[in-house]
Amino acid sequence: MIWNKVTVETTTEATDMLSYLLDEYGVEGIEIEDKIPLSEEDKQAMYIDILPELPPDDGVAYISCYIDDKIDVKDLCRYIEEQLKEMSSYMNTGTGHITIGETEDKDWMNKWKDFFHPFRLEDNIVIQPTWTETAEVYPEDIVVYIDPGTAFGTGSHETTRLCITNLKKYINPDGTTDVLDAGCGSGILSIIAMKLGANKVYGIDIDELAVQASLENLELNNIPRERYEIVKGDVIGDKQFAESVANIGQYDIVVANILADVIIPLSGVIRPFMKKDAVFITSGIIDDKEDAVKRALLTNGFEIIDTIYLGEWVSIVAK
Repeated sequence: MIWNKVTVETTTEATDMLSYLLDEYGVEGIEIEDKIPLSEEDKQAMYIDILPELPPDDGVAYISCYIDDKIDVKDLCRYIEEQLKEMSSYMNTGTGHITIGETEDKDWMNKWKDFFHPFRLEDNIVIQPTWTETAEVYPEDIVVYIDPGTAFGTGSHETTRLCITNLKKYINPDGTTDVLDAGCGSGILSIIAMKLGANKVYGIDIDELAVQASLENLELNNIPRERYEIVKGDVIGDKQFAESVANIGQYDIVVANILADVIIPLSGVIRPFMKKDAVFITSGIIDDKEDAVKRALLTNGFEIIDTIYLGEWVSIVAK
């Protein structure tokens, strides 16, 4: 299906009012583009560590809406012009220039899959997407079948590779290692931990979609159901949930591939989940946050035993 795209050049001051008026007209969704930096609250809510570099905010904003044949485009444009004229009497509405275009109806949520193909990690780990061609594998290879959905974790990111490198170092292949995957995302680290010889995995994530993706991917890789548990919860902000996790048992390895700003508070609450000689594998740390994470670990009673790097990313192992 082809959609009509109507874009209005206006100001950041006018976006709230114009958005409300478009909703009143019957437009079901809009897209706003501006150069306003994210607030600290926004960054914390979105777990953003690296921000895009934006040009200086010039006050210009673009509001776009996508219209099907139920809405008359000419009538909508007339309505927008009338509302902007009225709004201009009490606020700056900018140029009010309206652009009309077309866009094809695509499955944008899955469009990225067109560019994702099987690839090899380390020497013997092959990541096999479920929707694409079959990789060439050898008898000694560990094949990980993955469909991350909307969850983080395809294995291609440097932070995931760093965690895998450390899991290979610290998992005992004799099947005695229990692993807690904090922020399990797609479940890729849980799956690899099991295929490297872990005894069992307990995964947690604050996102219900991530929990579902992990469960589906573990099943896809034929991991026995009795050897893993994936649950939704926040061990940092929910004391009751944290206590429930601690009551289940302790782990030989806690792995957290999240972000530095989450690992820092996590280091203050994670010790009750760890056995006496357990290791805490952390990644998702951009290099300029390395010192802050190390300070937090030391402050919370950890000893740093290993630090490895890949590009601008860091993985820190502590016990």
